[in-house]
Amino acid sequence: MISNISRLLSLSTAMIVASTAIAAAEPSAELIAAAKKEGTLTTIALPHSWCGYGDVIAGFKAKYGIEVNELNPDASSGDEIEAIKANKGNTGPQAPDVIDVGLSFGPSAKKDGLIQPYKVSTWGSIPDSAKDAEGYWYGDYYGVLSFLVNKDLVKESPADWADLKKSDYANSVALAGDPRSANQAVQGVYAAGLSASGGDAAKAGEEGLKFFAELNKTGNFVPVVGKAAPFAQGSTPIIIAWDYNALSWGESLKGNPPFEVVVPKTGVVAGVYVQAISAFAPHPNAAKLWMEYLYSDEGQLGWLKGYCHPIRFNDLAKNNKIPKELLDKLPPAEAYEKAVFPTLEEQAAGKETITKNWDSVVGANVQ
Repeated sequence: MISNISRLLSLSTAMIVASTAIAAAEPSAELIAAAKKEGTLTTIALPHSWCGYGDVIAGFKAKYGIEVNELNPDASSGDEIEAIKANKGNTGPQAPDVIDVGLSFGPSAKKDGLIQPYKVSTWGSIPDSAKDAEGYWYGDYYGVLSFLVNKDLVKESPADWADLKKSDYANSVALAGDPRSANQAVQGVYAAGLSASGGDAAKAGEEGLKFFAELNKTGNFVPVVGKAAPFAQGSTPIIIAWDYNALSWGESLKGNPPFEVVVPKTGVVAGVYVQAISAFAPHPNAAKLWMEYLYSDEGQLGWLKGYCHPIRFNDLAKNNKIPKELLDKLPPAEAYEKAVFPTLEEQAAGKETITKNWDSVVGANVQ
């Protein structure tokens, strides 16, 4: 699986052998017609502020005239999988056609027979290490854990994880979720531990707990779920979050307060999400057309506008398809050079350590 950024971002130069599973260069007229006949696409867990999904959904609807039925925008990856399981025989509006889930859910959903294969027309430009060879799931975008900093309250931004221990940041540091259940928060603890352990993934979970135990003991840690509202109110001046969420939240406040997003110098942990089509999709053709749209240049740039690095980022950059103004809104490219993509095994081990031992080691009830 994905072990580091160079492996993830290496673009395949091999030609893809034609097969019935591979789409044509563009969505076929037959697919478009079949999708329009179905008339509806049912999504789940796509908040409009996440990765620019609001505009991406609007773009799909405008281009193809297909309605989008949006289920539970705030659902978790686990909720998405359960929604497929609960609606296997249901062709009504509660059955999702497509899912956008954390990396680990792709292989497990395939193993459980919950998703179906489909290879989009841009399949060849999706890195091999970020997709299932048979087309059951494929990476869509990625981000790294960063610090969202309220510049009204924090004059000197932290540059690395160790800086968060400074007395300057008393009552300031928050996670973007409960580390006992939320993946974004779990990865925040993991990243701190990876930095503290000098990059030793085997010790990241344990060291992350020690790190936050110290932050909590000194009073630097704030046991409040960090997001846009508490950030604006000043109760969470520094939030550890995916860079795309941090940028989106900061921009949504329109300068009140001014903000900065900092990618730490060490412990740069990146996370990939993946797309898949339900094996029981009531609108399978609309689902395939949705995937074609997401992996087209237009769809990929839509995610980039939402501050996510689309999986075809290198391909778009190589072909000069990324507007400079989009790149200028992101942290410097060199900040991502040390990014590490934990393997599924490393993620699982870190998650188990952190979720099971947070209460006993850190003892902060995040809510």
